[in-house]
This record gives sequence, structure tokens and C-alpha cells, in this order.
Amino acid sequence: MRPTGWTTVPLLLVFAALSAAPRAQPAKPPTIDQLLELKRAGSPAMSPDGRTVAYTIRETDWEDDAYETQIWLADTTSGETRQLTRGSKPASAPAWSPDGRWLAFTADRGSKTQVYRISPLGGEAEALTAADEGAGGFAWSPDGRSIAYTMTDPKSGAQKDRDKKYGELEIVDQDFRMTHLYMLDVATKASRRLTEDAFTVSQFAWSPDGKSIAFDHRLNSDPGVGGSADISIVTVADGKLRALVTQDGPDSNPVWSPDGRRIAFQTAMANPWNYFTNGFIASIPSAGGAIDVLTKDFDENPQLVAWAPSGIFFAAAQKTWSHLFRLDPATKKFTRVNPAVETILSGFSFSGDFSSVAFILSDAKTYPELAMAPVSTMSAKVLTTLGAQIDGWALGTSEVISWKSVDGTIIEGALHKPAGFQPGTRYPLLVVIHGGPTGVSRPAKLVAQSTYPIPIWQARGALVLEPNYRGSAGYGEKFRSLNVRNLGVGDAWDVISGIDSLVAQGLADNNRVGAMGWSQGGYISAFLTTHDSARFKAISVGAGISDWMTYYVNTDIHPFTRQYLKATPWDDPEIYAKTSPMTYIKGAKAPTLIQHGELDRRVPIPNAYELYQGLQDQGVPVKLIVYKGFGHGLTKPKANRAAMEHNLEWFDRYLFREN
Repeated sequence: MRPTGWTTVPLLLVFAALSAAPRAQPAKPPTIDQLLELKRAGSPAMSPDGRTVAYTIRETDWEDDAYETQIWLADTTSGETRQLTRGSKPASAPAWSPDGRWLAFTADRGSKTQVYRISPLGGEAEALTAADEGAGGFAWSPDGRSIAYTMTDPKSGAQKDRDKKYGELEIVDQDFRMTHLYMLDVATKASRRLTEDAFTVSQFAWSPDGKSIAFDHRLNSDPGVGGSADISIVTVADGKLRALVTQDGPDSNPVWSPDGRRIAFQTAMANPWNYFTNGFIASIPSAGGAIDVLTKDFDENPQLVAWAPSGIFFAAAQKTWSHLFRLDPATKKFTRVNPAVETILSGFSFSGDFSSVAFILSDAKTYPELAMAPVSTMSAKVLTTLGAQIDGWALGTSEVISWKSVDGTIIEGALHKPAGFQPGTRYPLLVVIHGGPTGVSRPAKLVAQSTYPIPIWQARGALVLEPNYRGSAGYGEKFRSLNVRNLGVGDAWDVISGIDSLVAQGLADNNRVGAMGWSQGGYISAFLTTHDSARFKAISVGAGISDWMTYYVNTDIHPFTRQYLKATPWDDPEIYAKTSPMTYIKGAKAPTLIQHGELDRRVPIPNAYELYQGLQDQGVPVKLIVYKGFGHGLTKPKANRAAMEHNLEWFDRYLFREN
């Protein structure tokens, strides 16, 4: 990789300059394998002195059918980059020791994931933990002499005896294995357990003096009990535990103030708590006391990053973009730190004195890159040149568009135009619907989906619309609440009205429209295939809900349905019927591809079989593909290759063929 130099111009101009580099060869469309082989930067970790950024590069290993990450280093002065870790096993989660002499990371170089350390100068990595069940999250102590980490409990003796006698089985809602905190002495490599109670630990943070650890914990490992998360503090010396935040709703991600007197945390401050309501940042005296909500006036979900002497830093989405903010805990006023609005920033990591910050950044014209900037100006220095991978590809452009939905709600979306787009020409239109529903689609130079080959469709001359339908993140709590008791129905309004808007503008060919999505996007696609099917040439349903009753009794997050539909199926069967695709199965006409993971717990596979049988009974062309061994997402490159090819073939057959 070639080093890049300092820039003192806005981020958007930096991106425009980078993306304006001349191409030596005629542009060609990418292949599916090329899309899946793209290297991606992640997990920035800035050294305490701000001179180096550790980060990961993800690569595709076709032979082992895996996405592997290794740790790289970028010099913030010269811009030079080099690979630090190597080998056949991935390395991830880089974290600097407080003195900057060591870099810790996690890797599975045996049978379990452990914490390792390596000198940033190079050499062999040294295993620090030998956790029986593998190490989870970890953090250096302020003095660098210890590392706290989490480990999931092994099976109990009773469970092992039961397995030996009867074979493996599960007693639902009883066989939970908790995750607890441990502390490692770096010098001796001796570990001891810090927490014992009947809860499972997630995020944690050392106090500035290194004497205590604040952590969040919930009742058990069931994803459906996330709302039970509370915060406690454990004294490192003796393991003494005291509860700090015990209110209803989820309270998580504790962060200490620089003087150790207060702890900031993320909270719902809601009774009852709902998935679609705003979260907040609050603080509480570390000794205990009244909770002070700090972000009541911020209409989105702030993600707590760090507490510096100059204030609390948090990240948040703002419509299709994402930014870094600074909050004054005394006045509760917040400001956006980065000056450019149309940017996508994530993965923030600060230097020890909080004068510099590293992050991943991109916009509608540039591939995501590792960058750093002085916090005072946020004038970015781009440290990687990963965008060179897509030089020579025939790519279109991306922009944010908006339209008015059926009920007057303004909806935004990312519109990806084909290469060589010509105004006045009507193009085939493919609608790709994000999951969530509190996800968000953003404009990007290259949409690197792992299921839908968007750049290939652009190269073939198609428009691709990614609508941020009601319920999407980035638009505030009121917008996120618009599909409460209106799932599918209102969502479909937003998709259909977006299509109508593009047709009315003379951009889209109303006779060549397709739709697809995964998870919640798969549900909306299923709703479209049964409810407004005649206008679509083809639809693809990925891991989608076909019937809310089926979903409710099978999913691993039962509260989701109760919150959005405000009832159980037994309390209000009518709302479950109104919002279920299967209710409208007799109206299905569009050829439908169904894709689903065999072991999906979030949207269990009975949803796929139910839709498949219903479409068969109506004589609708349908194909069901079950990806063996996968859960809610397809996490291996060969499965992603298969899913992309299956979608490419389906829409080639029904949308791109000659009429």
C-alpha cells in the first residue's frame, strides 16, 4: 500500500480527489468472486501516543471457506502501513497496552479463542490466557499489569452426566451457560474469577485507578432478555460486588469519567422498554445515587464511545449518514465533531490524551478507508488505499433521494444508478430492502452486499433502490415508531411509493421491477409477493417472516413481536393476520425465490416452508434454497457466493430476459 499525505480540506473533497484518479484500462463489471474478495478495514485502535493505528484487514480464504482477519499497523505521520500478525488463523480485536509497548488481540490458534500479545515491532505472539472455554471480550488495566476478560461457563457436572446418560438434549429456558469476568496477571499468566452470581456479563470497563470494574449483566444468555441488563461494580482485590443501576429496561456499556467519580452508560429509561424507542446516555455517581439523563434532546440512539476531559464522545446515525458527537455532561449540550455532513464515520478510537482519533470513513464516492484526524479540526488523513481494489470496475453512482409515501410520510433511500446513466432513459429497477427494521441503507460508491450482487446489476444497466422505510434508524423515534401495529402494511407503502416516484420521474421501467431483502427486508419482500405481487417480475425472500404467529412461537426474541404488534397472537389474532404475508397468499403472482439458513433461530425456517407451500398451492413459480449449517446470516464465502449466484440467476430469468 502506498502512503497518503496530510489533507487540510473537507472530507468530501478528499474523497472526490481520491476517486478522480485516472483509469488505465476500460472499466469492467466486477464478478461475484471479486465482490466477495474485497479487503475491508476494521477495528481501529490508536496507540496511546497517537503515532500508530492498529487495525484489521479482512480477507477471503476460499480454500478454508472463511473470512479471515489479520492485524495491520499504520504510521500516522508517514502513512506507511504494514502487516503485523500472520498465519492460517485469524487475529482480531487489537488493543494497546497503556504504555504502548504491547498489542493484545484475540485469536484461535488451538481449540479455543485466547488473548495474545505481540510487540508492535514484530516477532512472535505470546498467548496470555488459557481459558478452558476460550476468552471473550478483554481490556487492559490502567497500569498494564492485568487484563480483565470474559469467559462462558463450561457445562455443569449435572449436564455432563445427563449427556452421558441420554445423549445431548436441551431443556428450554433452563440450560443457560453464564458468562463471567476473570482477571489475568500478565506477568504470571495466572487467572482468577471475579464474578459468581447468576447472571451473564457483556461489556465492562476498568476504573481509572484500576481498583474496580464496572460491567453490565443480564439474567441469562437468552437474546430475548436483553431488556433485563443492569450495571454493577466489582472490586478487583476481593471480588466484592455491588449493584449500581437496577432500573427497568436495558442499561449497558458503562464508561468511567476521567476522575472516576461518575459512570456514563447507555439506557432506555423506559418502562416498558421497546425496540423502537430512543435510547439515551445517562450518568450516575460511581458510589451510587441518582441517575442523570444527558441526551433527552437528542432524537436518535447515541452509542457511547469515550469520556474525555473535554466531554463525552458518542456516535450516532443522522438519516443516511453517521457522525461523531461531543456532549458536555454539565450543560447537556452536544455538538457534531466532524464538519462534513455527508460522511459515514464509525469505529472511533482515541489517543491517550484524546487529541487524535482514528476511524473508518467513507461517503457516496469513496470505498471505506482507515483514517485519523486531530479532534480539534477533524481534517482527515487517509491511511489506507483499499479503494484501489475497485479501480477499473464499471460502477455507477449513488445518491440520496426522497419521496412521499401513501400517508404523506417523507421517505428517503439510497439510489444506485448504473454506469453510463443517461437521463431520459427508463431502466429496470431492483429494490433491495434492509433488515432491522432499525437498520439503515446508505449511499456508497460500492454496495458490498454479501447476498445481493448490486454492482453487477448496476453494470448490467439497472437502477437499484435501497429504501429507508418507516422504522429505519437515523430518522428519530417518531419515524421508528411508524410501523408499530403497521408492520408490512406501512413498509409496503414506502416501497411501492418509492417505485412509483421513480417511474413518475421517467427513471424506472414500470414493467421491469424486482424486489428482495433479508430478515426484516425478507419479511417486507414476502409481504409484497403476496399483497402487491402483480407489479413485480420477480421477488427474492431472504430469511423472511411469512406468518407472525409462526414467527412468534419459534423465534429467540419473543419480545420483538409483542412490542411491535402490541399483543400476543392470543390477545389480538386480527393484527397478526393483518400484518402476515400468508393472509394474502391467494393474491400471489410474482415468481419468488426463498433463501433461508437451516439453523436460523431469529427467523426460524418454518417461515420459509410455510411461504413455499403457500406459493406452490397457488401455482406461483417458486424455489426454496436451504443453506445447510447456517443460522440467520450466511457467514462463509462459498455460501455467500451461492446466494449471490442464486439471486443473479433468478432475476436474470424473470426480469432481465427478453419479453
